[in-house]
Amino acid sequence: MKTIHGIQYLRAAAALAVVIFHAAEKTGHHFAIGAAGVDVFFVISGFIMWVISDRRPVTPARFMVDRIRRIVPIYWLAAMVMVAGGIAGLFPNMVLSVEHVLASLFFMPMRSPSNGEIWPVLVQGWTLNFEMLFYAVFAISLLLPRKWRLPSIAGLFFFLVVAGLVTSFDNPLMLTYTRPIILEFVAGMVIAELWLKGRVPPLVAGVALIACSFGGFLLIGILHLPFDEFTIGPLAVMLVVGALSIEAHGHIRSLQLPNLLGNASYSIYIWHTFAISVVAKAASMVGIDAWIALAVSVLSGTVIGIAGYAMLERPLLYRKRMQPAAESVAG
Repeated sequence: MKTIHGIQYLRAAAALAVVIFHAAEKTGHHFAIGAAGVDVFFVISGFIMWVISDRRPVTPARFMVDRIRRIVPIYWLAAMVMVAGGIAGLFPNMVLSVEHVLASLFFMPMRSPSNGEIWPVLVQGWTLNFEMLFYAVFAISLLLPRKWRLPSIAGLFFFLVVAGLVTSFDNPLMLTYTRPIILEFVAGMVIAELWLKGRVPPLVAGVALIACSFGGFLLIGILHLPFDEFTIGPLAVMLVVGALSIEAHGHIRSLQLPNLLGNASYSIYIWHTFAISVVAKAASMVGIDAWIALAVSVLSGTVIGIAGYAMLERPLLYRKRMQPAAESVAG
């Protein structure tokens, strides 16, 4: 599949936003809006899976094998590094249990024995629980005629969201998979269908959508407005549509660094917290200025992700065949 540079650069930007979010948390700063990078990733995931399945027909089994091969080895390795660190006492607040470790490795939402949150051992892996739900549903939909796939997935996800809104759940599985955030995958697929049909906004409208999206993120961050799927999701959708509009009109060029960051976005997402934790801890011990600590944390988190991509992810992906360059953070 030909690289869509607008999507590639959004992957890079979303990954960096998450890195800055976590680096700010660890160094005494505030950049909560950076967590919106996850919403952008989910929209991109829906977009890319729909485009890939349209341009490269695949069986449900082959689709899941490709997705598992793409996600699982790197994630399992990082999760087991966390487990090893916990056993060694490097994370004094971590409470390990066999059940939670297994649930984490097999993408089953479960409350952490450390704090009661519905988090896996590797905290940022919570997004992969949603990705794997989407992949499983998408794989099953490949058994249907093409015209029924998008309506079927959309109908199921809308049903789950409505069920979550009208019913009180205590089960971690249901609390997770009835969140409105799953509709961002549907939005991505809708955008993809319009893209495949050549229905993209005019250039001026695309630029306006991007400006409105960034403006919305800025207002939420500055004014501390409600931060949830209902506010962030539409802004993520606007950003993706705007980028595709500019792409369609030929105004996005291939740039080496953004392309590298886009390719490495999954590894950056998985590995960045390890480097950030070490740098932030060291900075607090020696009294480094908080802003310098933030900058070094962001840089180190990004570099370790690129290194992970170069040494682990890329060799694994290229072992059998090339993977599409423009995929989601996990996809």
